[in-house]
Amino acid sequence: MTTTPSEDVDVVLPCLNEAAALPWVLERIPPGWRALVVDNGSTDGSPEVARAYGATVVHEPRRGFGAACHAGLTAATADVVCFCDGDASLDPALLIPFVREIRDGEADLVLGRRRPRGRRAWPAHARAGNLVLARILRRRTGLRLHDLGPLRAARREPLLALGLTDRRSGYPLQMVVRAADAGWRITEHDVPYLPRTGASKVTGTWRGTWQAVRDMSRVLGEPPAPEGGTLR
Repeated sequence: MTTTPSEDVDVVLPCLNEAAALPWVLERIPPGWRALVVDNGSTDGSPEVARAYGATVVHEPRRGFGAACHAGLTAATADVVCFCDGDASLDPALLIPFVREIRDGEADLVLGRRRPRGRRAWPAHARAGNLVLARILRRRTGLRLHDLGPLRAARREPLLALGLTDRRSGYPLQMVVRAADAGWRITEHDVPYLPRTGASKVTGTWRGTWQAVRDMSRVLGEPPAPEGGTLR
């Protein structure tokens, strides 16, 4: 069985002042897929740019990466939901084999392992924080993952059933932890990671990176959920 881009896929793109990057990103959304740009309080005209390139705009006034991602998940209607940053660091066309893997029943959650293209793509402090968290995650779940990157795909209803509560930087990690606790099959594939357009809101500084590490460490300290998030 093979899968080509179909209309039953939504791509959630959290957005905070990404007007310069959105054209590049939205032009690479696979044909027939719907882009959900979740505006998290932009002041640079990002919503207008998104609409001009055919995206559906969702407004999330509560600041936070997790708040934006979850607003997009809640607004999604497709069977399969993907997540991708809106800063042009990742090509959403890379999600095509991720969706195929979900559709073919080979995995329940597919993650992209970022492979930086150039020194500017991934600052040393951000890589260090990611490495620490990946090691802790292995001890917590037994998963031998290398990255907690934003490029990912899964089915919408099981994702909603995970009951994700983090609305800051811990959201991507909480998704993985709760999916692992629920017995999901989780796979990871290398993807090229490009220098982002504009300044990072989270990992552009040591302070932002370690705030993200603190958010994620809090998630790792949560006890396993007794049930919920089970695939149907």
